[in-house]
This record gives sequence, C-alpha cells and structure tokens, in this order.
Amino acid sequence: MRRAGGRRHTLRDIAAALNLSVNTVSRALSGKDGIGEKTRALVRAEAERVGYVPNSMARSLVTGSAMTFGLVITNPSNPFYAQLISSIELRARAHDYSLLLTVTDESEENEARAAESLLRSSVSGAIVVPVQASADPWRRLGAVGVPTVLLNRDLPDLGYRFVGTDNELGGYRATAHAISRGARSIVVLEEDLPITTIADRIAGYRRAMTEAGLAMPRGSVMRVPTRRHDQAALPWQPQQAYQVARRMLRRARLPDAVVVGNDYFALGLYRALAEHGLKVPDDLMVIGFGDHPFSAFLSPSLTTVRLPAEEVGEIAADLLLEEIAGGRSARPLKQLIAPTLVERDSTAGAPRAGRCEASPA
Repeated sequence: MRRAGGRRHTLRDIAAALNLSVNTVSRALSGKDGIGEKTRALVRAEAERVGYVPNSMARSLVTGSAMTFGLVITNPSNPFYAQLISSIELRARAHDYSLLLTVTDESEENEARAAESLLRSSVSGAIVVPVQASADPWRRLGAVGVPTVLLNRDLPDLGYRFVGTDNELGGYRATAHAISRGARSIVVLEEDLPITTIADRIAGYRRAMTEAGLAMPRGSVMRVPTRRHDQAALPWQPQQAYQVARRMLRRARLPDAVVVGNDYFALGLYRALAEHGLKVPDDLMVIGFGDHPFSAFLSPSLTTVRLPAEEVGEIAADLLLEEIAGGRSARPLKQLIAPTLVERDSTAGAPRAGRCEASPA
C-alpha cells in the first residue's frame, strides 16, 4: 500500500501512527533485543496493514554496506555448487541479506574482475571459491575490511576462515571401499586441473593404497583434459573421460577398480567398458565422486562419494555472518566436513579372481 501521491510508507509513518520512536520501530521490525513482545506485535501489525517494504538502499547508506553477500564460484553447472548456492541464499535471506553471484570460469582475469566488482558493490562480506592461482584479489578485500570466507579451496597464507569438503578423506574412503571389495590394482581418473580439491582426492587414494601395502605403478593416476577454461557451462566432459578410458583399456591387464574424480567421468568410462564387452562390477568396479542426480539411475547404479554441499553452505554463511557482526567465533579457523560413501551396484559383490585381460581397442 502506498500513501497519497504514490510514496511508500516509511518507518517514520509507522512510528507516527503508533506514537513510537523511529528507532523503536526499526528495532522491532529487525528482531533486535530490548523491545517488548506487545510493542513488537503492534509494530508488525501496523507494518503489515500499510504494506511496509524495507528500503534496502536507505539501510545501506546507514550501515555503509549493501546488505549483500558476494558469492564467487568457479563454475555454475557443478551440481555441488547448485546446492551450495541454494543453501547460502536461504541463510542470507533469513538475515535480510541478498546474494550477488559471480562466476570466474577458473580464470585469473575473471577472478580479479570479480574481486573488483565486490569492492565497487560495497558488499557486506564475501564467500569465495578461489581459482588458487594467486591470493592477491582476495587479500585486497581483507585489506579494506571486507569480511571474507573461503570455501572448498583454501588460501592458507591469508589466514581467512575456511570451510570445505574433506576431499582427502573422500578419496581415501572411495579407495578403501574398493580394496575391501577385493581390488588390488586401482586406477584413478582425475581432471587435469591444479587445484587442492583434486590433489587432496589423489592424496587420499595414495594413503589408502599405502596402508593396504598395494603398488601404485606409473599410470595409476590418469589425467582427463579439462574443458573448463574453454566452456565453463560444461565443466566435465564424459567424452574426454571416455577417450582416457579407451587408452586405459589398451593395457595388457585391466585394473580391478577405477575411482573417478566426478560422476560425469563415470558416464564416459561406462561407455568405453561396454564397447569392450566388459561388465561393471564383474570385470571392473567403478566408484564415483559427487553423487549427482543421475548416479543412482545408471546401470549398474554408481557407488559414489556424496558431498556435504548443504552443510558446507550453511557453515560458510554462518561464518560470514559472525565475521560481519565482528564477534569472536568458537568455531575453528579451518573446517573440513566429511563426505559420505554411498554404496550401490557398481561395487556390489566380490570381483572375479585374477581379472580378465583387456579387450583389444
């Protein structure tokens, strides 16, 4: 509802109608302490009656910020980030913040532009998945007092709060599961991208293999060429994983299991295996990473590592809110959230003893 002349109702209008101060009305509507429940109810009822809408621009002039979270991610099509964005947005909205989303496409140049954009937009704080080529863009935010939380990929030199998936544990659990099913030779298909999430998964694989006393000959980690720099909307290409899998199948002997860095790679691997007349899990077990929506519907359904996207997003938003408020958090500076292994048919049953020989390409 608007007043005569088309002007929107303001806090001052509500205060005048109830014979209260503007400060009291503001505190009542924002849920601040020190306001009685009767007064709070009266203010909210009057605000609803006149159709009061908060003026975020006016509030930003008072607070010096735009009541906005800046969220910087590397690519928008990753299902993990889709869940993450939703989780952060819900937390932000509950505290009257909006969300400003920026995508870097794994580009240093885009990352520098993103940091500059957040500074110009006067965001209240930032949640950032860094490219990890340089810490400089995000060091600048901290230097001018913009609270910043790093997500999924850390920049330890900055000393910022960080929350992410424990990818090392995920790689370990995936590999240890294959070993528990009888696998003795295990190959990893991972994206060829120099980021800590990938390095950590490979480290987890190596830890599990070392603990089991199993060999990791040259070629145990096979790199899938990345397409992210060219087309961020399609960050993972089953076609690329398919080509790498075909090279693997030219070897004299198949591995017992393959751990793929994301479930999209499993699509390419499944096709290559089918073309060679090989069956999952009878001839070769497959374990994915991500638990994407299609993974349960593959044939056979894919055993995979489920990532805690919702929990990571909620913690990141809460950390940023604490940073903005200027309070000291009891939470640790760095938090890693454990992923979950989801067992399905691609690792069901014990593998055939000795494994079959690879079919000719």
